[in-house]
Amino acid sequence: MNLPNRITLARICLIPVMMIFLLVDFDFYPDPLVWNDFVLPYNQLIAALIFILAASTDGIDGYLARKNNMVTNLGKLLDPLADKLLVAAILISLVEMGKCESWIAVVIISREFAVTGLRQIALLEGSVVAAGQSGKIKTVIQIVAIVALLINNFPFVFLGIPFDVIAIWAAALITIYSGIEYFVQNRHLLKGTGA
Repeated sequence: MNLPNRITLARICLIPVMMIFLLVDFDFYPDPLVWNDFVLPYNQLIAALIFILAASTDGIDGYLARKNNMVTNLGKLLDPLADKLLVAAILISLVEMGKCESWIAVVIISREFAVTGLRQIALLEGSVVAAGQSGKIKTVIQIVAIVALLINNFPFVFLGIPFDVIAIWAAALITIYSGIEYFVQNRHLLKGTGA
């Protein structure tokens, strides 16, 4: 197994670790970080750091695979799967914690799996559905929104700006837009014409 695929597998392995820190109530955590009315439990901070680490490996594994001509079928399968699992796991956790509306999580997760299905159809047709600009922007906005939710809107909470809410709504909207764009640009795949 090559290095990019190992990095992708490491991303998948970080998901349960992140969820344990986020959802399991350990007694050994110190008191949360507190500034005036702002409270940030250490488990959320640790989960946010793990999420940032896992999300950052997405670009690294793809870059290394392309640069070193190490693109494999396993990598083509694992990389998008790892991305979808990471986003789905954290969004479902945020819904359970009451930090994210369930409909937003459903919209984002549904789009992720729908586009993955479209990519699988393309592979069967012998083509590749590359990530578009809106898809890349969507990924960045999703990561920013998720981190903002995990760290309880720090530092914007002190300014009275609901950045976390704005960011997750922006993530939902760009997710819908990019999903529609993928399907419109690749509608020929759904007709079975192949081109």
